[in-house]
Amino acid sequence: MQILNQISEFLQQGDDEKVFDLTKQAIAENISPKEILDNGLIAGMNIIGEQFRKHEIFLPDVLMAAKAMYAGLDQLKPLLISEGIPTMGKIVIGTVQGDLHDIGKNLVGIMLKGAGFDVIDLGRDVPPEKFIETAKKENANLIGLSALLTTTMINMKKVVNLVRADGSDIKVIIGGAPVSKKYANEIGADAYAYDAGKAVEMVKEMI
Repeated sequence: MQILNQISEFLQQGDDEKVFDLTKQAIAENISPKEILDNGLIAGMNIIGEQFRKHEIFLPDVLMAAKAMYAGLDQLKPLLISEGIPTMGKIVIGTVQGDLHDIGKNLVGIMLKGAGFDVIDLGRDVPPEKFIETAKKENANLIGLSALLTTTMINMKKVVNLVRADGSDIKVIIGGAPVSKKYANEIGADAYAYDAGKAVEMVKEMI
């Protein structure tokens, strides 16, 4: 459908005003919110994610596209909720306690939302208990942990230990500059992602 292609294209260009107007128009034309989401916004963000993964575009381009995505998503959200349309899954993300870095974590959040996930971002310097409390309260499938300091990586292990001790089936994915697949295996995390594109790929596989 032409209008959905236009939403996708203007999203890729980072034109939030056009995406806002076209989303509004698509709603007025009685195109289903799920179709606008899947074939307009998510389709555009998937292309952005792929280009970012291949280093064809850079962080500022992704942030512009994300702004455009939110311009459409904010209009669709109430409609999606009222129609009870399920998301791809729910994920709680945050930077672990003691760590104040959040650029990578924010990017992962943007990419996950762009892929159709419901993302609860706890921000930075998040205590281990808060991750599991929120995941259980929100009925989330997955917890995503970020750390940029070697000194705060230990708190990832604390979160994994709490999840395991609780006996819940919530999965844990970790990432961040000093983190590795080896460390993920050591602490018993379910997955490791070296960048935002990989994080989305892994989360899709796990959910």
